[in-house]
Amino acid sequence: MHSDWLIPKWPAAPQVRALHTTRAGGRSGAPYDSMNLGDHVGDDTLDVGANRSLLHQAIEARPVFLAQVHGTGVLPISTHTPHGSTADACVSAETGAACCVLVADCLPVLFTCDSGALVGAAHAGWRGLAGADGVGVLEAALDSFVALGHAVGAWVDDRRIADEILVWLGPCIGAQAFEVGAEVMQAFVRTDPAAGRWFAPHGAGKWLADLAGLARQRLLALGITRIYGNDGASGWCTASNPSRFFSHRRDQRRAGASGRMAACIWRV
Repeated sequence: MHSDWLIPKWPAAPQVRALHTTRAGGRSGAPYDSMNLGDHVGDDTLDVGANRSLLHQAIEARPVFLAQVHGTGVLPISTHTPHGSTADACVSAETGAACCVLVADCLPVLFTCDSGALVGAAHAGWRGLAGADGVGVLEAALDSFVALGHAVGAWVDDRRIADEILVWLGPCIGAQAFEVGAEVMQAFVRTDPAAGRWFAPHGAGKWLADLAGLARQRLLALGITRIYGNDGASGWCTASNPSRFFSHRRDQRRAGASGRMAACIWRV
Protein backbone atom coordinates (compact mmCIF):
# COMPACT_ATOMS: atom_id res chain seq x y z
CA MET A 1 0.00 0.00 0.00
CA HIS A 2 1.17 3.53 -0.68
CA SER A 3 2.60 5.21 2.42
CA ASP A 4 0.31 8.24 1.99
CA TRP A 5 -2.92 6.25 2.17
CA LEU A 6 -4.91 6.46 5.40
CA ILE A 7 -5.23 3.39 7.63
CA PRO A 8 -7.99 3.78 10.24
CA LYS A 9 -6.86 3.92 13.86
CA TRP A 10 -9.57 1.96 15.60
CA PRO A 11 -9.82 -1.29 17.60
CA ALA A 12 -11.15 -3.45 14.77
CA ALA A 13 -10.83 -7.24 14.91
CA PRO A 14 -7.60 -8.66 13.40
CA GLN A 15 -9.43 -10.10 10.37
CA VAL A 16 -10.85 -6.69 9.43
CA ARG A 17 -8.77 -4.44 7.18
CA ALA A 18 -9.56 -0.94 5.98
CA LEU A 19 -7.99 1.99 4.15
CA HIS A 20 -8.71 5.27 2.45
CA THR A 21 -6.72 6.16 -0.66
CA THR A 22 -5.36 9.64 -1.38
CA ARG A 23 -4.23 11.30 -4.61
CA ALA A 24 -0.91 9.45 -4.38
CA GLY A 25 0.24 6.21 -5.95
CA GLY A 26 -1.60 6.03 -9.26
CA ARG A 27 -1.15 6.42 -13.02
CA SER A 28 -3.55 9.21 -14.00
CA GLY A 29 -2.38 12.54 -15.41
CA ALA A 30 -3.54 16.01 -14.42
CA PRO A 31 -6.08 17.02 -13.23
CA TYR A 32 -6.73 13.46 -12.04
CA ASP A 33 -3.21 12.95 -10.76
CA SER A 34 -2.62 10.39 -9.81
CA MET A 35 -4.72 7.76 -7.99
CA ASN A 36 -8.11 8.53 -9.54
CA LEU A 37 -10.48 5.58 -9.10
CA GLY A 38 -13.61 7.13 -10.63
CA ASP A 39 -14.56 5.86 -14.08
CA HIS A 40 -17.26 8.54 -14.57
CA VAL A 41 -15.26 11.77 -14.26
CA GLY A 42 -13.62 12.06 -17.69
CA ASP A 43 -10.29 10.39 -16.94
CA ASP A 44 -8.66 8.00 -19.39
CA THR A 45 -10.30 4.59 -18.94
CA LEU A 46 -6.98 2.74 -19.18
CA ASP A 47 -5.51 4.87 -16.39
CA VAL A 48 -8.56 4.29 -14.21
CA GLY A 49 -8.35 0.56 -14.88
CA ALA A 50 -4.66 0.56 -13.95
CA ASN A 51 -5.41 2.43 -10.73
CA ARG A 52 -8.17 0.00 -9.79
CA SER A 53 -5.82 -2.90 -10.46
CA LEU A 54 -3.22 -1.29 -8.19
CA LEU A 55 -5.80 -1.02 -5.42
CA HIS A 56 -6.89 -4.64 -5.94
CA GLN A 57 -3.29 -5.81 -5.69
CA ALA A 58 -2.56 -3.66 -2.65
CA ILE A 59 -5.46 -4.93 -0.55
CA GLU A 60 -5.47 -8.51 -1.87
CA ALA A 61 -9.26 -8.41 -2.02
CA ARG A 62 -11.77 -7.47 -4.71
CA PRO A 63 -13.03 -3.90 -4.28
CA VAL A 64 -16.63 -3.66 -5.47
CA PHE A 65 -17.23 -0.25 -7.09
CA LEU A 66 -20.83 0.95 -6.87
CA ALA A 67 -22.79 3.35 -9.06
CA GLN A 68 -23.48 5.95 -6.38
CA VAL A 69 -26.51 8.20 -6.78
CA HIS A 70 -26.55 10.22 -3.52
CA GLY A 71 -29.37 8.04 -2.27
CA THR A 72 -29.96 5.57 0.55
CA GLY A 73 -29.78 2.22 -1.23
CA VAL A 74 -27.77 -0.54 0.45
CA LEU A 75 -26.38 -3.60 -1.33
CA PRO A 76 -25.08 -6.83 0.24
CA ILE A 77 -21.97 -7.73 -1.76
CA SER A 78 -19.81 -10.75 -2.50
CA THR A 79 -16.74 -11.37 -4.62
CA HIS A 80 -19.12 -11.91 -7.57
CA THR A 81 -21.07 -8.66 -7.27
CA PRO A 82 -20.71 -6.76 -10.57
CA HIS A 83 -19.15 -3.31 -10.59
CA GLY A 84 -21.63 -0.54 -11.28
CA SER A 85 -24.44 -1.92 -9.14
CA THR A 86 -26.55 1.03 -7.98
CA ALA A 87 -26.29 1.78 -4.25
CA ASP A 88 -24.71 4.26 -1.87
CA ALA A 89 -23.78 1.73 0.78
CA CYS A 90 -22.82 -1.93 0.93
CA VAL A 91 -22.35 -4.65 3.55
CA SER A 92 -20.63 -8.01 3.47
CA ALA A 93 -19.76 -11.02 5.61
CA GLU A 94 -17.70 -12.67 2.87
CA THR A 95 -13.93 -12.75 2.99
CA GLY A 96 -12.16 -11.27 -0.01
CA ALA A 97 -14.97 -8.85 -0.95
CA ALA A 98 -14.12 -5.23 -0.18
CA CYS A 99 -16.95 -2.83 0.55
CA CYS A 100 -15.89 0.33 -1.25
CA VAL A 101 -17.25 3.86 -1.72
CA LEU A 102 -15.82 6.62 -3.92
CA VAL A 103 -15.55 10.14 -2.56
CA ALA A 104 -14.19 13.61 -3.33
CA ASP A 105 -15.87 15.80 -0.65
CA CYS A 106 -18.68 13.50 0.49
CA LEU A 107 -18.11 11.63 3.74
CA PRO A 108 -17.03 7.97 3.62
CA VAL A 109 -18.25 5.91 6.58
CA LEU A 110 -16.87 2.44 7.39
CA PHE A 111 -18.52 -0.07 9.73
CA THR A 112 -17.48 -3.25 11.50
CA CYS A 113 -18.32 -5.11 14.70
CA ASP A 114 -16.40 -6.54 17.63
CA SER A 115 -16.53 -10.10 16.28
CA GLY A 116 -15.17 -8.98 12.90
CA ALA A 117 -17.82 -11.11 11.19
CA LEU A 118 -19.08 -8.36 8.92
CA VAL A 119 -18.13 -5.02 7.40
CA GLY A 120 -19.85 -2.17 5.60
CA ALA A 121 -19.29 1.16 3.88
CA ALA A 122 -21.50 4.16 3.14
CA HIS A 123 -21.20 7.22 0.89
CA ALA A 124 -22.67 10.13 2.83
CA GLY A 125 -23.08 13.34 0.92
CA TRP A 126 -25.59 15.76 2.38
CA ARG A 127 -28.49 14.40 0.33
CA GLY A 128 -27.90 10.81 1.32
CA LEU A 129 -27.14 11.73 4.91
CA ALA A 130 -30.35 13.76 5.27
CA GLY A 131 -32.46 11.19 3.40
CA ALA A 132 -36.21 11.51 3.84
CA ASP A 133 -38.23 11.83 7.05
CA GLY A 134 -35.08 11.45 9.14
CA VAL A 135 -34.00 8.20 7.48
CA GLY A 136 -30.84 8.57 5.45
CA VAL A 137 -28.02 6.41 4.15
CA LEU A 138 -26.53 5.80 7.60
CA GLU A 139 -29.81 4.58 9.05
CA ALA A 140 -30.40 2.37 5.99
CA ALA A 141 -26.86 1.00 6.03
CA LEU A 142 -27.02 0.16 9.72
CA ASP A 143 -30.39 -1.58 9.31
CA SER A 144 -28.84 -3.82 6.66
CA PHE A 145 -25.67 -4.26 8.73
CA VAL A 146 -27.64 -5.40 11.79
CA ALA A 147 -29.80 -7.74 9.70
CA LEU A 148 -26.72 -9.31 8.13
CA GLY A 149 -25.22 -9.70 11.59
CA HIS A 150 -28.29 -11.65 12.70
CA ALA A 151 -28.00 -13.87 9.61
CA VAL A 152 -24.37 -14.79 10.30
CA GLY A 153 -24.54 -14.87 14.10
CA ALA A 154 -22.30 -11.85 14.60
CA TRP A 155 -23.97 -10.40 17.68
CA VAL A 156 -22.90 -11.39 21.17
CA ASP A 157 -25.81 -9.66 22.92
CA ASP A 158 -28.95 -8.88 20.89
CA ARG A 159 -29.96 -6.30 23.50
CA ARG A 160 -26.76 -4.28 23.10
CA ILE A 161 -25.97 -4.48 19.38
CA ALA A 162 -25.13 -0.78 19.06
CA ASP A 163 -22.36 -1.26 21.63
CA GLU A 164 -20.73 -3.88 19.39
CA ILE A 165 -20.52 -1.61 16.33
CA LEU A 166 -17.46 0.45 15.42
CA VAL A 167 -17.59 3.29 12.90
CA TRP A 168 -14.81 5.22 11.17
CA LEU A 169 -15.39 8.57 9.45
CA GLY A 170 -12.98 9.43 6.64
CA PRO A 171 -11.94 12.74 5.08
CA CYS A 172 -14.64 15.03 3.68
CA ILE A 173 -15.16 18.69 2.93
CA GLY A 174 -14.79 20.51 6.22
CA ALA A 175 -17.02 22.99 7.98
CA GLN A 176 -14.71 25.83 6.95
CA ALA A 177 -15.28 25.11 3.25
CA PHE A 178 -18.74 23.57 2.84
CA GLU A 179 -20.99 26.51 1.94
CA VAL A 180 -24.63 25.53 1.45
CA GLY A 181 -28.00 27.17 0.98
CA ALA A 182 -30.85 27.27 3.47
CA GLU A 183 -32.49 24.28 1.76
CA VAL A 184 -29.65 22.05 2.93
CA MET A 185 -30.01 23.15 6.53
CA GLN A 186 -33.78 22.68 6.33
CA ALA A 187 -33.32 19.12 5.06
CA PHE A 188 -31.77 18.29 8.43
CA VAL A 189 -33.53 20.53 10.95
CA ARG A 190 -36.97 19.72 9.55
CA THR A 191 -36.82 16.34 11.29
CA ASP A 192 -34.21 17.15 13.95
CA PRO A 193 -33.99 20.77 15.18
CA ALA A 194 -30.81 19.88 17.10
CA ALA A 195 -29.01 19.49 13.76
CA GLY A 196 -28.97 23.28 13.51
CA ARG A 197 -25.86 23.35 15.71
CA TRP A 198 -23.83 22.04 12.74
CA PHE A 199 -24.65 25.05 10.55
CA ALA A 200 -22.97 28.46 10.88
CA PRO A 201 -24.32 31.59 9.09
CA HIS A 202 -22.10 32.63 6.19
CA GLY A 203 -23.60 35.60 4.40
CA ALA A 204 -27.11 36.20 3.12
CA GLY A 205 -28.95 32.89 2.79
CA LYS A 206 -25.75 30.88 3.10
CA TRP A 207 -24.41 28.54 5.75
CA LEU A 208 -21.26 26.58 6.49
CA ALA A 209 -22.18 22.95 7.18
CA ASP A 210 -20.24 20.42 9.24
CA LEU A 211 -20.84 17.15 7.39
CA ALA A 212 -18.82 15.01 9.79
CA GLY A 213 -20.61 16.58 12.76
CA LEU A 214 -24.00 15.86 11.21
CA ALA A 215 -22.99 12.23 10.66
CA ARG A 216 -21.81 11.86 14.26
CA GLN A 217 -25.13 13.22 15.49
CA ARG A 218 -27.07 10.72 13.36
CA LEU A 219 -24.91 7.85 14.61
CA LEU A 220 -25.26 8.87 18.25
CA ALA A 221 -29.03 9.01 17.79
CA LEU A 222 -28.81 5.35 16.74
CA GLY A 223 -26.97 4.51 19.96
CA ILE A 224 -23.57 4.17 18.32
CA THR A 225 -20.89 5.83 20.43
CA ARG A 226 -17.72 4.12 19.21
CA ILE A 227 -16.93 6.58 16.42
CA TYR A 228 -13.38 7.10 15.18
CA GLY A 229 -11.59 9.12 12.50
CA ASN A 230 -12.70 12.54 11.26
CA ASP A 231 -13.09 14.89 14.21
CA GLY A 232 -13.51 18.03 12.13
CA ALA A 233 -9.88 19.12 12.31
CA SER A 234 -8.44 20.85 9.24
CA GLY A 235 -6.29 17.86 8.28
CA TRP A 236 -9.45 15.90 7.42
CA CYS A 237 -10.82 18.55 5.03
CA THR A 238 -10.63 17.49 1.40
CA ALA A 239 -11.05 21.02 0.08
CA SER A 240 -8.26 22.43 2.25
CA ASN A 241 -5.60 19.84 1.40
CA PRO A 242 -5.14 19.91 -2.40
CA SER A 243 -1.85 18.01 -2.46
CA ARG A 244 -3.37 15.03 -0.64
CA PHE A 245 -7.09 14.83 -1.40
CA PHE A 246 -9.35 15.25 -4.40
CA SER A 247 -12.16 17.76 -3.84
CA HIS A 248 -15.06 18.03 -6.27
CA ARG A 249 -15.87 21.62 -5.30
CA ARG A 250 -12.30 22.85 -5.38
CA ASP A 251 -11.09 20.92 -8.42
CA GLN A 252 -14.14 21.58 -10.60
CA ARG A 253 -13.67 25.30 -10.04
CA ARG A 254 -9.92 25.29 -10.63
CA ALA A 255 -9.40 22.54 -13.19
CA GLY A 256 -12.84 21.62 -14.51
CA ALA A 257 -12.65 18.06 -13.23
CA SER A 258 -11.85 16.04 -10.14
CA GLY A 259 -10.75 12.49 -9.41
CA ARG A 260 -12.20 10.16 -6.81
CA MET A 261 -10.67 8.44 -3.78
CA ALA A 262 -11.83 5.15 -2.30
CA ALA A 263 -12.62 4.08 1.25
CA CYS A 264 -12.50 0.29 1.51
CA ILE A 265 -13.13 -2.28 4.23
CA TRP A 266 -12.85 -6.06 3.95
CA ARG A 267 -12.34 -9.32 5.83
CA VAL A 268 -9.39 -11.67 5.44
